[in-house]
Amino acid sequence: MVSWIGRTDHEAAEKGAETDLGPIATALSSPKRYDRVYLLTNYPFKRSRDFCAWLQEKCDYPDGKVDLYGIDLRSPIDYASIYAEVSRNLKEARLPRDEVDLTFHLSPGTPAMAAIWIILAKTRFPATLIQTSREKGLEPVDFFFDLASDFLPEFLKRAGDRIDRLAAGPVDVSTRFAKILHASEGMRSQVALAQRIAVHEVPVLILGETGTGKELFAEAIHATSARNGKPFLAVNCGAIPPELANSELFGHKRGAFTGATSNRKGHFQEADGGTLFLDEIGDLPLETQVRLLRALQAREVTPVGESSPVKVNARVIAATHRDLLADVASGRFREDLFHRLAVGILRLPPLRERGADITLLLDSFLRQINADAKGRPEAQEKSLAPDAKALLLAHSWPGNVRELYHTLLRASIWSLGPEIGTADVTAAILRPPRTDASLLDRPLTPGFQLQEVLDDVSRAYLSRALKQAEGRKSAAARLLGFSNYQTLDNRLAKLQMTAGVDIART
Repeated sequence: MVSWIGRTDHEAAEKGAETDLGPIATALSSPKRYDRVYLLTNYPFKRSRDFCAWLQEKCDYPDGKVDLYGIDLRSPIDYASIYAEVSRNLKEARLPRDEVDLTFHLSPGTPAMAAIWIILAKTRFPATLIQTSREKGLEPVDFFFDLASDFLPEFLKRAGDRIDRLAAGPVDVSTRFAKILHASEGMRSQVALAQRIAVHEVPVLILGETGTGKELFAEAIHATSARNGKPFLAVNCGAIPPELANSELFGHKRGAFTGATSNRKGHFQEADGGTLFLDEIGDLPLETQVRLLRALQAREVTPVGESSPVKVNARVIAATHRDLLADVASGRFREDLFHRLAVGILRLPPLRERGADITLLLDSFLRQINADAKGRPEAQEKSLAPDAKALLLAHSWPGNVRELYHTLLRASIWSLGPEIGTADVTAAILRPPRTDASLLDRPLTPGFQLQEVLDDVSRAYLSRALKQAEGRKSAAARLLGFSNYQTLDNRLAKLQMTAGVDIART
């Protein structure tokens, strides 16, 4: 019998258990006797050696019948590492051999370890499979398929088809998007679209809430394009003071303004030949939008204080969390610039709409957090309790992927033990006050008036529209779906609102 030694096996030996013996001892206590017990461990060798001594005494296996081998794994959930190390170990033991009937025990270890046993049993090392449980004891396991004969021909055909496609078409670029962990259909469709857009020399506009991964997409598009290896420059337009936006993007001449003590290349020249990622492009002032349109159309920029333009060759990928179409309607964003940017459009879904992606991200982030903390005296290898994970899965994540990572990091730091519990997660989740909860949660008590609630909703949206339209009534009316500004005036009068006062209030 070949098996990993698991945590439950060690604990049974260390507690001197008489009933709950753990998977391996349960299997060896059955009527079937094995000529040899071949055990693998990725735990400290002394701990597993002590387990073997207890196992021999408990199950009456004489010395020389139980072998122990230490296996160095990158991770107990790293499928490739488990497969390579187990295969190497079994080959060194001169297995498989006709005179040896192998049995693999699936229960001890991680699900990844069990999966590798199944693959090996059905391919390179034919073996019987068993499992144990507290409820049913020892049970045989069978899968009614043969990987080699049932699936290998189909796999080889797919591989041959893929080689034909590679010879006839562009290189498969999916590996460049490997950092974008996803399984949901919404993200899968956007990744596929981004891969198609990447190979075309067109501007790209990425729309999505804050923290949805817009910069990751921009980096992957750059890495997939013909500009890979050239500069990739990310600029947060929202962090640039409006009065410096032209200088930052297009450069300036010495003496062009107070503080311009030397000539400066702008971001367009710094990204020449490569890709310029303009995040939060909706925050650029209108004057800068005019210059940006010129840079996109003519592929040239004029530094502040200069009279002659400079040729530039930078692909622009823009991104924003704003509703740019609404900004176009209100006059905040130039319509001609919007259409110049929105040649390739990506719409990234918020994390709350990505389903199983949250589990993928949690597992990846926890591995990253553990790896970053490794080697520090105060660090512990952290795991996530099932109830705590359920709490994270149920959260709405208004800050999306960025919020998820930092919440898990906080919970990891605050947890005192090796397991992150529900109390740690509850403390780590930041819950901003709900400003709109009272509208939907008002009690239905005597004196309740539905019209008052509807009026409050109208006031809120009228104020938002006026603010977004910067007081322009016609633009605000279009945002609200009104046919003309007179309808807006009538609503304001009915609710005793004035445009200027309510903009100040908001």
